[in-house]
Amino acid sequence: MPRKSAARPARTEDRTEVDPLADEGIRLRVTREVADDLAVDALSRDRAGKPPFDEVARLREAGLPALLAPPGAARRGTGWRTACAVIREIAAADGSIGELLGRHYALSWSARFFSTPERADALELRAAAGQWLWGGCTDVPDAEPTAGPDLTLTPVDGGYLLHGYKTLAAGVQVADRLVLGAVCADSGESVIVCVDPSRPGVSADTEHDRLGQRLAGAGGIGFDGVALTADEVLGAVPRDEHAVSPFATLAPLAMRLALVHVGLGTAEGALAEARDLNRAAPRGRTAPGPDEGTYPDRPGADPYLLLAYGELVTAAHTAAAVVESATEALARGLLAGQELGVDERADIAVLVAAAEAVTGRAAMDITTRVLELTQGAGSPAGALGFDRFWRNARILTARASATHSLRDIGDHYLNGTHPALTLHA
Repeated sequence: MPRKSAARPARTEDRTEVDPLADEGIRLRVTREVADDLAVDALSRDRAGKPPFDEVARLREAGLPALLAPPGAARRGTGWRTACAVIREIAAADGSIGELLGRHYALSWSARFFSTPERADALELRAAAGQWLWGGCTDVPDAEPTAGPDLTLTPVDGGYLLHGYKTLAAGVQVADRLVLGAVCADSGESVIVCVDPSRPGVSADTEHDRLGQRLAGAGGIGFDGVALTADEVLGAVPRDEHAVSPFATLAPLAMRLALVHVGLGTAEGALAEARDLNRAAPRGRTAPGPDEGTYPDRPGADPYLLLAYGELVTAAHTAAAVVESATEALARGLLAGQELGVDERADIAVLVAAAEAVTGRAAMDITTRVLELTQGAGSPAGALGFDRFWRNARILTARASATHSLRDIGDHYLNGTHPALTLHA
């Protein structure tokens, strides 16, 4: 696959419309080709830690931003299950780019969550035609913020002005549109806005020297009187939990589950690369142990090595089963739309929390033990690049507390308590 220039792509309105990848087999084949391409130089790109302009160009060349849009208008986009399979496949090759795509897909549903169906259709058509990459987050300020909101929206003639600064985990400098929560300066109402980051008054600061997910484009975005039209305010968000639509509160659950697929893909990628290395090790020489060299018949014949892989593969399969259950539930919730009830939303939230807890533990265990399994296979694990899987998993799991997830699951099971209807991820 030919490389693109590392320069920022032209603005999306100038791009020609791309054909939808309607056949699922073609989608998965294209995904595999992109994943293989990213895997070739994943280690060198991770160590360079540059903003992911080149990587985003590769994604656009394959049509993945348009593919990972909600299904609907003009037969574009793809369903939740297939999209998560794409995200997981890319994350196995490059966790950072998997995160970019996971966040992109979750945020591409924002207009459906917060706006009208007509506006959602129109916005999704423009996004698919221009291959927009979405960034941002849909968190809204607390009811009584202690330090004031990050972003404020001031009404002016003909629209609004956006002021403030927001720290983002991904997409800084490379996103074509940002979905963000802000507070109206006059009314105190929380709203969700769609911002073109190429507008005057927008500044971006990339975070350097991150522990992991170095190519996700983390950093901060500043807004100094950025002009927005009324159409770029997707909708208002009630502060009262009981007034929030259960469907709208799928927004943070969709983001969390997309990142769970990134974490699972990262663990599976580490396991697959370690397997390939151990298979190729001379005379089965892998992790040093008391029986090293005793089983020379074939690569990886050491029973201790086989036991380790058996445990790790079982952990990955267990996590995948829990994740698939949550994925199916969220897919059904998205299909229900505004008909989604509070009880159904609670069940989805519990399954997503379970997926986070199980996958977080599995990802950390797998990526940690892979470092051990690859020691002695010709080079230190750090030189082989297996540390990047651990670093990526560490960053992903640090964002969500397994303790909080398990507490919510236990409270729901024991007391029938519903997780809060919230837009906080």
